[in-house]
Amino acid sequence: MKQGIHPEYHEIKIVMTDGTEYTTRSTWGKPGETMKLMIDSKSHPAYTGKRRNLDMLGRIDKFNKKYGRS
Repeated sequence: MKQGIHPEYHEIKIVMTDGTEYTTRSTWGKPGETMKLMIDSKSHPAYTGKRRNLDMLGRIDKFNKKYGRS
């Protein structure tokens, strides 16, 4: 193996959206850092099968009013 060409591989802590923590090895960040996930398999609709309301800001209603749909 050539020296000095590979990224440093070290342990980091992962914190899932529900607060679950585990330690893994990665090239991300610095040794001992914590990666906090905003989306993971426990919360993403593709994994859970639950659909979230994407019209939180009323964009669909605004579009319908502007273009005459009711």
